[in-house]
Amino acid sequence: MISPPGESNAHLQEQLSPKTCLAYGIGEISAALPTSMSAFFTLFFFTDVAGLGPTLAGAAILSGKVWDAFSDPLVGWLSDRTRSPLGRRYPWMLGGMFPLAIACMLQWIVPPTNNQWLLFTYYSGVSFIAFTSLTAVMLPFSALAAELTRSYNERINLISFKSAFSIGGSIFALMTAQALFARIQHPSHKYLAVGVINGTLVIIAVLICVAGTWSRYRLVQRYHPVDPRVSSEISLVQQAKEALQNPAFRWVMGLYLCSWTAVQVSAVVLPYFVVNWMGLSERHFVQMALVVQGTAVVTIVLWNWLGRKTDKRTIYFLGAPLILIAQWGLFNLQPGQNHLLFSLAAIAGVGTATVYLVPWSMLPDVVDFDEARTGLRREGIFYGFAVFIQKIGIAIAIFLTSRILEWSGYLASTGLDSGTPQPDTALWMIRLIMGPIPAVLILGGLVCAAFYPISRSVHRQILKQCDRQPPRV
Repeated sequence: MISPPGESNAHLQEQLSPKTCLAYGIGEISAALPTSMSAFFTLFFFTDVAGLGPTLAGAAILSGKVWDAFSDPLVGWLSDRTRSPLGRRYPWMLGGMFPLAIACMLQWIVPPTNNQWLLFTYYSGVSFIAFTSLTAVMLPFSALAAELTRSYNERINLISFKSAFSIGGSIFALMTAQALFARIQHPSHKYLAVGVINGTLVIIAVLICVAGTWSRYRLVQRYHPVDPRVSSEISLVQQAKEALQNPAFRWVMGLYLCSWTAVQVSAVVLPYFVVNWMGLSERHFVQMALVVQGTAVVTIVLWNWLGRKTDKRTIYFLGAPLILIAQWGLFNLQPGQNHLLFSLAAIAGVGTATVYLVPWSMLPDVVDFDEARTGLRREGIFYGFAVFIQKIGIAIAIFLTSRILEWSGYLASTGLDSGTPQPDTALWMIRLIMGPIPAVLILGGLVCAAFYPISRSVHRQILKQCDRQPPRV
């Protein structure tokens, strides 16, 4: 039985408890730890510790990410259809956490061989396990945000917690890496030690998230129930077509794809920039990454406050130009300008916070827009295709980055010989990937944000229409 619209809306618009927001934010740690380590270190680890050539290293990452991307819509669709006493999302999160924890460790093992194809096969296989389990945990977790509240402001608040813990998890991973890198001399052992710690915390984070959000989820289901049998009547292909016909979804996807690809490309090339161009150590790279992430997590509070006063699109308009300033400065940076390096990292961090916050807070509103049009709640399919498009773009970008490094003459090395001098062409290309290339992507994100149609007032009208046309059960 569905409660009267007024009563339903009152309960679903009310302020989320700190416990719910905190528990949901902690759940993000299960993705932040492995993904931040992968973003910052995987390509560098493959080429400079495991000794894998840049092209095969990029191909190993690409193969895992392509599978990861295609599995997202499938998992989203299946989670929408899931029927269990724990609802649609929680069984996936609990089932995927143990394989994900194991993959966090396997990823940083160096097999005892110099054979390039054996190394490629091993890391491709581990990537398959890691990305499959990560999708099983994080796609349902992300879709859960739209099921915990329908309030425009509370969604900004909830995603602020998610973003803060995402950045905080990255900071923790980097700080752990810095501490262990200083104490463990063996190149591969220090990465493995970080992986063991991260794998353990993945399990703890998922359990806290499920326990802390369960009561709120049950309340929402009481006043706004969803029957997965209705969504299961529509094929995956048909639902994909309907999702892509949603204009708001297309603009969010453009914003999401451009912004995250820019951030990920910068993160991938950052260790090369710090070590090979600036002539600093891995320790300095970790410190720079900490400045970016630390500044971002602090300014999340500011962006959350501004979002309550304005709207989500305005936040991006204010933050993205700061990333452009930082990227232009990094492109022109010269060796020895270490203080300026960290200043630009701080500027980039302020802008990067909006990349974490804005696209994820827009997606629940897109789900509401779809419900107003169809009467269906399909969080899984929308989040699945959102992440699918993002991951395909990032995978291609990272692969092209590795290919560009190879074409430019970059010389791979092992962990015991990481100071290999690089040719001028490789150094120039590292600078280009660090600055102008991601800057173009950020400009694309600004264009997409300009055309995003769901403002605060439009969202209010969408909710009124949803209340007049409740989900079919």
